[in-house]
Amino acid sequence: MRAPPASLRADPSVAGVVASLRDAVAGALRGKEEVVELALACILAGGHLLLQDVPGVGKTTLAQALARSLGGTFVRVQFTSDLLPADLTGTNVLDRESGAFRFRRGPLFANVVLADEINRTTPKTQSALFEAMEEGQISVDGQSHLLPRPFFVVATQNPFDWHGTFQLPESQLDRFLMRLGIGYPDRGTEREILRAVSAVDRVVTGPILDPAAVEALLREASAVVVPELVEEYLLDVVRGTRTDARFLRGVSTRGAQALHRAVRAWALLHGRRVALPEDVRALAVPVLAHRILPRSASAGTADVDAVRALVDELPPPL
Repeated sequence: MRAPPASLRADPSVAGVVASLRDAVAGALRGKEEVVELALACILAGGHLLLQDVPGVGKTTLAQALARSLGGTFVRVQFTSDLLPADLTGTNVLDRESGAFRFRRGPLFANVVLADEINRTTPKTQSALFEAMEEGQISVDGQSHLLPRPFFVVATQNPFDWHGTFQLPESQLDRFLMRLGIGYPDRGTEREILRAVSAVDRVVTGPILDPAAVEALLREASAVVVPELVEEYLLDVVRGTRTDARFLRGVSTRGAQALHRAVRAWALLHGRRVALPEDVRALAVPVLAHRILPRSASAGTADVDAVRALVDELPPPL
């Protein structure tokens, strides 16, 4: 994409912070610049990220790099079949000195939560996580407890047809702003990984931002202008998922809102304060594919293929 005119460019200081963030995360996940940019756009839009792929391709590496770059508090939770909701939210414990119950916080009380292999735990425990993602708070024994801000969940999951997984319901998948796959590295990148002294060589060593700076970037992203022409194109794509014969179920209004937020963040990530139709095309698959039900019964990428085909047939306005 060509450099935007000066009238459309984001503030240079903001662009510099975003570039530093991109470089730090891309250094941890080599050869996957597009995946890194999409993941950062998800974060800048204030959304939660789902990484779905086979084990060993860098899902956890990307999640850790994002968390460490953003600063604040970071917790990794390994999801297993015996994980209970209280293991995430925390619980009330008896204080022997006072004789009263006090709340002991669980790992969800962090700015960034890495939910590793989320589909290996039971639906009941998954629901506790999704309440936190949706509401920004958790409930224990009828009492609500606010989570810190900003609050992001970066979840990884193995393909649902693998042994020992619980498929996430559509209503819960919808809580994730984006779903991304990483894929295998190219030959040259994989050679570099093999020659690295250790995995530590690819992990971000320190935060680029702090929670206050992250909140400021979120405000910058929400201030990006989405012209009516771009909104109309976005709505054409969304409505296409509801009317095209390739879809049994289309994107909800919440999905349209998610795409709108992501478009703003994508523009900021690329140094602009005005969104373009190309931003909608770039984000349609990662934001919408997990929110639709394709008519095709083929496994794997049917949802991705359906959304991509729809976008290819809807040329952006000039």
